[in-house]
Amino acid sequence: MSCTVEVESAPAWRAAGRVSALVESSAAQPSESERTFAEEAAILARVQRGDIAAFDLVVRRYLRRAFAIAYRVLGHREDAEDLVQDAFLTALERIASFDLSRPFGPWFFRIVVNRGLNARKARAIRRTEAMPADVAEPGEPSPAGLYERTEIRERFQAALAGLSQRQRLIVELADIDGMSGVEIAAMLGVSQGTVRWHLHMARHALRKALAPLRGERTHE
Repeated sequence: MSCTVEVESAPAWRAAGRVSALVESSAAQPSESERTFAEEAAILARVQRGDIAAFDLVVRRYLRRAFAIAYRVLGHREDAEDLVQDAFLTALERIASFDLSRPFGPWFFRIVVNRGLNARKARAIRRTEAMPADVAEPGEPSPAGLYERTEIRERFQAALAGLSQRQRLIVELADIDGMSGVEIAAMLGVSQGTVRWHLHMARHALRKALAPLRGERTHE
């Protein structure tokens, strides 16, 4: 009695092998974010071992964003610069307790925000200046456009001043600095739902303040 066995063709076997190899290769290759996280964790581990020079790498990586956040909190360049320096020194003092399995950014930015809010309470912050050129992108508006922007800016600043401190900070970080709800929540130590609620209320107040300039009718 004869028995016939069906065998897959060689091309089918080769194709399956290539797919398997691709899957294995993809699984073995870390993503860009994973590589960045691992690289940063290695640098921070050096700092925890006492390599202060390695901390310079951390400072260069986070300096610009830390200043932008500090400026949002304090509204004055020199105060923001002092706050950033203080926050980096505080982070260095506490670095031994930092969990290397977590991202450094949210942990550090929470230090910036908390110390900035404490500074606002402890002393009278000087009158808010216009946003520095290296934080806000300069423009070249026409005279008519300049007038319109000036009026909008004045109304916008007045509306911001009417927000609670937390709502103002959240809407600036989200809508001006482009931070995500996840980042803001981690920075402030609150839930994402709390961030979304404050952001919704702040945007509603700002839209209401700017509505007359756009010929809109406001609704309570």
